[in-house]
Amino acid sequence: MNTSELFSLKGRTALITGGSRGIGRMIAAGFIAQGARVYISARKAAACDATAAELAQGGHCVSLPADVSSVEGAKALAAAYGQHESSLDILVNNAGAAWGAPFDEFPESGWDKVVDLNLKAPFFLTQALAPLLRQAAQQRAAKVINIASIDGISVNPLETYSYAASKSGLIHLTRRMALRLIEDNIVVNAIAPGAFASEMNRDARDHGEEVSARIPARRIGSDEDMAAAAIYLASRAGDYVVGHTLTVDGGVTHARG
Repeated sequence: MNTSELFSLKGRTALITGGSRGIGRMIAAGFIAQGARVYISARKAAACDATAAELAQGGHCVSLPADVSSVEGAKALAAAYGQHESSLDILVNNAGAAWGAPFDEFPESGWDKVVDLNLKAPFFLTQALAPLLRQAAQQRAAKVINIASIDGISVNPLETYSYAASKSGLIHLTRRMALRLIEDNIVVNAIAPGAFASEMNRDARDHGEEVSARIPARRIGSDEDMAAAAIYLASRAGDYVVGHTLTVDGGVTHARG
């Protein structure tokens, strides 16, 4: 058995939503280091362009700004990607939002914004890109990786109702999508991150030492931790893992569960 290429992404294309910062950027950098041609998307065009320019110094990275919270936006991103490539090996549905408010005051706007981006977008963007994923899958397994959260597995004490519901729903949606798309040689899995420093997780970013004290591994996640998990699922190494959610959290889910 030749294991030297198990984790290689050479010759593969990848599209990562929410790729301008945080977890999306960590994954994009990891994919580029493994040889993939990477396209990143984010709602804010300037930030997306700037990140792509920085990452392109280490390999191939192109900015495709888009708002994927609507079906029209998802279709527009798929069309924009299709102007560059005729197939898609790896889709990472990472774009996300959060909203916190007391139960009695939680607004419909906070529900719709989060659920549209965290739960609806992964489904309809995958649907819009299905023809390009199927094209890639004729040569080797294509991959879809949904970025969930440990808040979809165990309960965060913060009152982030729509976030928790959307991430839990995404984990189950991953299973349902996986069973259908494996018929087309498209492998669907998810990652449930714990504490990684980002704009979405400001506690981990700004109070890493305090947060680390509550994690069995005694540290927050690093860029390498997230990149490694995504590379595993995206590469040949993860071909036989179907419908699974890989928890990458230093053990905190077990501790708080």
